[in-house]
Amino acid sequence: MTPISRESEKSDEVLIALEKLSKKWTIDPKIRDIHLGLRSDVRDYLLKLNQVTYHIPYLSETSEFVVWDCLWPDCHNCCEKQGRLPLTSRDISVISKGLGYPNRTDFLEKETYVATWEHTNSTLRKESQIITTLTMVNLKRSETEGEAENGEQITCRFLNGGGSCSINSSKPGVCSLYPFFSWTQNENNRVSVHASYQFTGDCPGFSLTKTLDENIPILRNYSEIIYNYSMSVNTTLRESFARIDITE
Repeated sequence: MTPISRESEKSDEVLIALEKLSKKWTIDPKIRDIHLGLRSDVRDYLLKLNQVTYHIPYLSETSEFVVWDCLWPDCHNCCEKQGRLPLTSRDISVISKGLGYPNRTDFLEKETYVATWEHTNSTLRKESQIITTLTMVNLKRSETEGEAENGEQITCRFLNGGGSCSINSSKPGVCSLYPFFSWTQNENNRVSVHASYQFTGDCPGFSLTKTLDENIPILRNYSEIIYNYSMSVNTTLRESFARIDITE
């Protein structure tokens, strides 16, 4: 599949997701256009909090920042529409104990599968895209999930009727990351962690504001989550639970 066809397919998926989302939530037309990549005035506003540099979308024409807040318990789309649950080595240890497995071997055999996929990290600027190939151990969202379902939206079996996670205290780190995604860069021989939003059309928590002041506490709290997860992934790579190859 060519880059153009992949981009078109992704746009179609986001449009379908937004149409489903708008049946329950009111979506700002400008937020909708950002999801679909239809605005030409989106700029990258850099904000460093603790050890994470955020790439916050900023609309230059209207002088507005894109911000986010979780709408749980009214919404739990992240648990219903996550494409996969990749595990770090820490996740494997914590979740296996939480589920009562005597060792990681039994847990890996019965509760996980291994999958490889192409993953694109972008800061909204096409010239900044980093395409990587990931091979990771994934937690089964259904008892029968395998590599064929990798990337497909499946409601997680750990989501209970009340909209809560039944393994919340030991859930995968990637769950706490949503709706952010993160990547690391080598800057002055040091690892630097960056983060931005996932615009998949599935989350109703995005809005626009003239100032970031009220959202700084949320971003500051997530900066710790994002940094710890990013460092856990790096550790996992070294421990051979995953592999990452930069291809472009």
